[in-house]
Amino acid sequence: MSMFKKEGKKEAPAISTASLPDIVFILLFFFMVVTKTREHSLKVKVNTPRASEVSKIEKKNLVGYFFVGVPNDVYQDRYGTAPRLQLNDQIATKEDIPQFVQKEKAPISGSDRDAWTASLRVDGEVTMGILTDIKTALRKAQALKVMYSAKPRAAGARIEN
Repeated sequence: MSMFKKEGKKEAPAISTASLPDIVFILLFFFMVVTKTREHSLKVKVNTPRASEVSKIEKKNLVGYFFVGVPNDVYQDRYGTAPRLQLNDQIATKEDIPQFVQKEKAPISGSDRDAWTASLRVDGEVTMGILTDIKTALRKAQALKVMYSAKPRAAGARIEN
C-alpha cells in the first residue's frame, strides 16, 4: 500500500486580477512619457502633391524640414497671404537658409554630415520661382541632398496633365 494517496484532480487557483489596473496605468504613463508627438507646428498650409515613387526616410535625425506654403489663417495678419518658407518652427526667408543648414549639421558627426538631407514639403499651389530660390540657397550652403515630400498615389490612379 502506498503512503501517499492522490484524491482526484485539484483545480488551479484563480489568477488574481487586482493588480491589473495598476499595470495598465503604468504602461499608459510610460507610453505618454516616451511617445514623441509632432516635432513641428505648421504655420503654413502644405498640401503636398501625390507621387508614384515614394520611399520612407531611413534616418530622420539627418533631415532638415523646409515647409513652403500660404500662412495659416492665424498667421495671415502677421505674414500676409503670399507663400512663405518655414524652417522647422520659424517663418524665415531664403537668406536664413545657410545659417539654418549650418545649425542643423553642427551636432552631426563628420561621416554623416554628407548624408544630411533637406526635405522640401511644398504646397502644390506654390510657384516654381520660390522653390528655385530655395534650391539655389541650399546649393550655396552646401546642402546638396534634396528630397521632395509627397503623398503616395492611389493604386490605379491616372496622371493628369
